[in-house]
Amino acid sequence: MERRTVAPRPGWQQTVEAQGLIYPLTRHPDGSLGPYWDESAYYVFSLEEVEALEETVGELHRMCLAAAAHIVATGRLADLGITDPRVAAAVTEAWHRRAELPSVYGRFDLRYDGTGPAKLLEYNADTPTSLVEAASPQWFWMEERFPGADQWNSLHERLVAAWRTQGKLLPPGGPLYFAHSSDDELGEDLMTVAYLKETAEQAGLDTDWISVEEIGWDPLSGRFVDNRLRFIRSCFKLYPWEWLTTDRFAGHALDTLDNGGGTGSTLWIEPAWKMLLSNKALLAVLWELYPGHPNLLPAHLDGPRELADGPGWVAKPLLGREGDGVTVHEAGSAPVPRDEPCCYQQLAPLPAFDGNHVVLGTWVVEGEAAGLGIRESSGLVTDAYARFLPHVIL
Repeated sequence: MERRTVAPRPGWQQTVEAQGLIYPLTRHPDGSLGPYWDESAYYVFSLEEVEALEETVGELHRMCLAAAAHIVATGRLADLGITDPRVAAAVTEAWHRRAELPSVYGRFDLRYDGTGPAKLLEYNADTPTSLVEAASPQWFWMEERFPGADQWNSLHERLVAAWRTQGKLLPPGGPLYFAHSSDDELGEDLMTVAYLKETAEQAGLDTDWISVEEIGWDPLSGRFVDNRLRFIRSCFKLYPWEWLTTDRFAGHALDTLDNGGGTGSTLWIEPAWKMLLSNKALLAVLWELYPGHPNLLPAHLDGPRELADGPGWVAKPLLGREGDGVTVHEAGSAPVPRDEPCCYQQLAPLPAFDGNHVVLGTWVVEGEAAGLGIRESSGLVTDAYARFLPHVIL
């Protein structure tokens, strides 16, 4: 694993925008604009490194499924903050019927510097983004800059194949809707959904658009409807389950939830059992089940425990996104009370390449390793101001 600098291509911004990355720049708190897509540098991996990382991702996914089974079997959903009995029942039923429910993709975030085993930082299993840049612009960048080279990137063909398989589980009648929130100002959610919709269409599925805010409720039929009053029988939503089950229409969502039993009216993708995997409490459960595993970091739910003595810890809100609420504590720091439930994970500072802190976003499609996206940040926490850099296998 090596970071190399290179002059960006002339007109790079227009190029990546035409390839679907309509948010190539990030506005910083001082009002300045900086690149989100950053091709002034790239990362090089050996084939052996990538093959080892693929094996790691596959093993981590299997371990996460075992941890989810443990949570359900032992009735530990409250450890994930799932205390509403109706939500807990929906998640449990979805888990037991998971073979009947479409589940497409997810993203593991790993700490890796090329010298030791990769360490799991978190699993974004419900609404992961940075998919467009990983699947499309970086592939075309490689073909232009390094023709004949390779990249850890089979995302597009795997997604199309996944929709062909998962599409057979969709209820008949009506299109598969793709929903994002109209509150998305940058266009990241919009383009993520647009790209997934395109892969579903290439798989032969009938699709349609809708924003989450446009989804309506028809009290006469007791169904969710689109803005033309057509029933929404299946919907991919880039909208977290913890929002879907707490919004003002949460009761309707739970009343009409199709968990594969054929009794509900709306089938949501990703399915409700993904709430078991998209929660930072999963990290602590994994450590309980696989203590000392080389790809895990010690993690606890009731405080930092021994991590306070060394080497330090990171407190992560159970449902935080893009680094929100994450705090870093050096060894010897006094525990800081938190108002929200957190996972306390061992501090493992992100490796720095030329002063840039790097995290690997490794993608899974239908549970199989499918690609890599790399983000760099100025600090130890990968936040909304991180940059995306392409990679190549040489």
